[in-house]
Amino acid sequence: NSALARIRDTTQVLFDVFHAHGQMYLHPVKVWNRYTPQMFLPHAVLGEALTPVFSSGVAAAVAGTARRHPLKTQTASTAPWSSVYQKLVQYRAVQLDSGREFPEMLPLKEELSRILLGSQPKTQELSQRYLTVDDLIAIRERVVGSGRIGGKAAGMILARAVLRHGHSNSALAADVLEDEDSFYLGSDVFYSFLVQNDLTRLRWEFSRSSTLSWEEFAAIEQRFLQGQFPWDVVEQFKDVLDYYGQAPIIVRSSSLLEDGFGNAFAGKYRSEFCANQGDPQQRLEAFMQAIKVVYASCLNPDALAYRRKRDLMDKDEQMAILVQRVSGTPYKQYFFPSVAGVAFSRNLYAWTDTIDPQQGLVRMVFGLGTRAVDRVSSDYPRMVSLSDPLLRPETEQQARKYSQRQVDVIHLEKNQLQTLPLRELLQDRDYPQLPLFVSVIHDGYLRDVTFRIKNEPVVLTFNNLLKTTKFPAVLAAMLQQIDSAYGGPVDTEFTAAVGADGDVKINLLQCRPLHQPALMTAATAQESVNEEQVLFRTTKTIPGADTSGIRYILYVDPKAYHEAPAERKRSLRALVARINGDSEIAAGKVLMMGPGRWGSSSIDLGVGVSYADINHASALVELAVGSTDSVPELSYGTHFFQDLVEDGIAYLPVYPKDKDSSYNKEFFQAAPNTLQRWISNAQAYSGLAKLIDVCAYTQGQTVGVVMDVNTLSGLCYLETNNGGVTSDDSTK
Repeated sequence: NSALARIRDTTQVLFDVFHAHGQMYLHPVKVWNRYTPQMFLPHAVLGEALTPVFSSGVAAAVAGTARRHPLKTQTASTAPWSSVYQKLVQYRAVQLDSGREFPEMLPLKEELSRILLGSQPKTQELSQRYLTVDDLIAIRERVVGSGRIGGKAAGMILARAVLRHGHSNSALAADVLEDEDSFYLGSDVFYSFLVQNDLTRLRWEFSRSSTLSWEEFAAIEQRFLQGQFPWDVVEQFKDVLDYYGQAPIIVRSSSLLEDGFGNAFAGKYRSEFCANQGDPQQRLEAFMQAIKVVYASCLNPDALAYRRKRDLMDKDEQMAILVQRVSGTPYKQYFFPSVAGVAFSRNLYAWTDTIDPQQGLVRMVFGLGTRAVDRVSSDYPRMVSLSDPLLRPETEQQARKYSQRQVDVIHLEKNQLQTLPLRELLQDRDYPQLPLFVSVIHDGYLRDVTFRIKNEPVVLTFNNLLKTTKFPAVLAAMLQQIDSAYGGPVDTEFTAAVGADGDVKINLLQCRPLHQPALMTAATAQESVNEEQVLFRTTKTIPGADTSGIRYILYVDPKAYHEAPAERKRSLRALVARINGDSEIAAGKVLMMGPGRWGSSSIDLGVGVSYADINHASALVELAVGSTDSVPELSYGTHFFQDLVEDGIAYLPVYPKDKDSSYNKEFFQAAPNTLQRWISNAQAYSGLAKLIDVCAYTQGQTVGVVMDVNTLSGLCYLETNNGGVTSDDSTK
C-alpha cells in the first residue's frame, strides 16, 4: 500500500482495471495536468471503445462487485475491534475453505456488531437476526478510521438487510433493491479531528450552552473549517474518492444518537452534497470541507435545543459520517434521480375513509429528495396513499396549483447543487420516459399521456408512474416487511428509477423508527364546547397530542405580516425565540399562531423560524389568512413536522374560508397585548405581533386543543380552569 501511494504521487497516469459481470472496466485514478468532465468515471471496455458508466445504480453494482477492498490504506489502530475483526475474518476464511463450523464465530460476530452499530438492544436484535458475518466484514472494510458508524448508517444497513434476508418478499427485494456502496467515517475520526485541531475544549463548553446563537455558531463553524485531518485518514479519503471517481456523492451526519429507537434528530445535523467534479485534489478539498461542515453541525443551536429537551446533554454525542453515492443519471449538464422522497409504513394522514392507514404514505418529488424533507417556498410534493395511489387530497383543479414547480439538481459543469424551474429543466421535452412523471394541460384540464409530449404545459403528477408500473406495490411491500421486522412503524428515505422495460429499482437511503403522535378522539370535547368558547375549528389537521391549560398565545397578525417589509418579517424570529425561551411563559404554556407556513425557507410564505425557536410551544397554528400565497401546507414527512410530532406539539393548519372551519378573528384582534411585560423593545412589533395572556383577558380561562383521529378535525377553545387561576395571579 505504501508503495502504491508513492507511485500514485509520482506517476503521470494511473488506472484501475477490473472485471465485473463478465465485462472489463477501466477506471482512471490519476491523470496528470489534464481534465475532462467524464475522465474519472469507470469506463466499460467494449472492443476498441470506452463507454463511461453514468447511472448510479449500474456504477454501484459494478464497483461493489469488483472492488471488494476499496480502502487500500489502513489507519494505525490498537483498538480491540481490529483484533475482533481479524479473528472473524480468519475463521470465516477457514470455514469457506473447509466447511467447518466454529462456535467462536458467534460471540465474535456479536462483538463486532456492537463495535460497529452500537449496543442498543433493538439494534442488536435486528443485527443478530438479519446481518450475516459477511455483511459485518463488508461494513468493516468500508470504515474510514475506526469507531462506530452511527445511527443513520446503522438504520440504513439494518433495513436493507431485512429486505435481503427476511423470510417474506426477499425475492422481490432482490429484484428491485438497488446496489448500495456507502463508506463510513468512524466516530474515532471525529475525536482525532477535535484533538488535532484543539477543538475539544470548545466543543465541551459549547455543547452544554443554553444560549448559543446562530451568529456565535457561525464563528464556531469557521474554527472547524480551518481544521486539518491526520495524514493516514486523508489517504483513506483519497481511496474513497478514487472509488467513486467523478460520481456525485453526499456526506451525511450519522451521530451515535441519531435515527435510534427513541431519538430521530431529524434534520438537526448537516448533509452536504459534493458534485465531485474537477481534478483529484479539488475533489479531495471539497470532500474534506463537507466533512468539517457536518462535524461543526453537532454544535448548532437546533441540535443543542433538541438534546436539551430530551435530557441528552450529558450524553457524549460522537459524530460518525455516512458517505453515499448520489442516486440518479445525467440529463444534459445536470444529475438527479427521477423520483425521490420519504415513505412511511403507516399513514397518519388518511384524508378519506377509503384509505387504509396500515399501508403507508409517500411524499415524493422529481429530482433530489431535499424538497421532500424540507419546507420550501411555493412548492408541493406529491402525497401518495399506498392503499389507493391515485387518490389525491386535492381536487383536479387544486392539483395544478399544489404541485412541484422547482427541481433540485446537481449542476455538473458548475460543480454545485442548484434549483431550477421545472419548465426550464424540461423545456425540450426529451427527458427519458417523461410521460411517467408529468401530465399535460389540454383544453384547461389535466390529462395523462403515454405518447411524446409536444408543447403543452406540464404538471408533475407521477400519475402514469403510479398507474402503469409496480412502483407503489413494490414500495408498499418493502415498507411492510421492514415494519414487521422492526415491530412498529418506520420512516424511510428513498430514490427510484424506472428502466426502459418498466422495471422499478429502489434505493433505500435511510430508515428510522417513526415517532407517532398519540392518536386521540375529540368528539366528546367538541360536543361539550359552546360556540362562544370556540377560537377556531379546522378539518384538515393531522392527529396529534391534545393539550390543555395553555395560558399564552403568541399571535402574528396575518394582514400586517403580509404588508410588512422583509426586514420586519425577519425580525420576528428573534421575538419568537425570546418567547420560546422564557421559562415562565413555558411553564404557563404557549400557543404560537401566524400566517402561512412556519419554518418555511421563504419568509414571504410564513414566519421564518427553526426548531430551536419553537421547541417549547404547546401548539403551532398556521393561518390561511392574508396573502393568497401565504397558506399552510400539511408538511407531513418533513423534518419540521417530525420535530412537532416528537415533541408532542399540536400542529393545526386553519382555513377559515372552508365551510366546515371557523375562526374567531375578533378574539385575537380585541385581546390586549402584554409583550411589554416580557421584552424591552415591544414597540418594534406593534401591530405585527402580540402576546395574549388568555387567563388575564378572560378572567380565569385557559386554552385547550383537541384533535380527532376519525375526522382529522381539530378544535381550539376556551376552557374553564379548575386550578383556580385568576387574572390577578400574574406569576402563575
